[in-house]
Amino acid sequence: MSGRVAALIAAAGTGDRLGMGPKALVTVGGKTLLDIALEALAPLVDEVVVAVPASAVGRWPGRGGVTYVAGGATRQDSVSAMLTATTAEHVLVHDVARPFLPEEVVTRVLAAAVRHGAATAAVGIADTVVTAEGGELDRSTLRAVQTPQAFARELLLAAHDAARSGGHEATDDAGLVRRLGRHVELVEGSPWLIKVTRPEDLELAEALATRLQAATR
Repeated sequence: MSGRVAALIAAAGTGDRLGMGPKALVTVGGKTLLDIALEALAPLVDEVVVAVPASAVGRWPGRGGVTYVAGGATRQDSVSAMLTATTAEHVLVHDVARPFLPEEVVTRVLAAAVRHGAATAAVGIADTVVTAEGGELDRSTLRAVQTPQAFARELLLAAHDAARSGGHEATDDAGLVRRLGRHVELVEGSPWLIKVTRPEDLELAEALATRLQAATR
């Protein structure tokens, strides 16, 4: 791939639902969620930028080769701050709460972003999905969006600028890019990319970590 790639890791969550302090410093399998993300991403990119809680910047545990920025009040604000901290041609945005990141997913997402300008990992829906009123949706047309997501940096900057000007919030960066009328390519994600949000998610993550560690011995 030509041009530099920066991994932007959103790690500014306070972890209120877990109740264990900053989510990035919660441990799974003996490692923090942030260290797991760094191990997965650092070998695949040219630089790493991490958004951490603003109140913790001065006392955050240091990691070599990582640029830390103060996260904002929202995830969207944190990604904006990371975007201004790099000049890389392409950026890969990943949530620290998704610790089990396969290398092949990173490769697929980055390659698609180079071709299309924007791409995200996504997986099909296995469960029957209904609306709150009980209407059943065609799950064959639905996808659950994950991270990582990758973009041409200038495109994502424009998307964030437009959202800020219009007072618009989205649940992820792909939504901001789609709001510009731009296509976001969907590429195959992974069932391993669970999101650690609640205590029961952490229990599942510990079980997965134990299995992965056993498989590599």
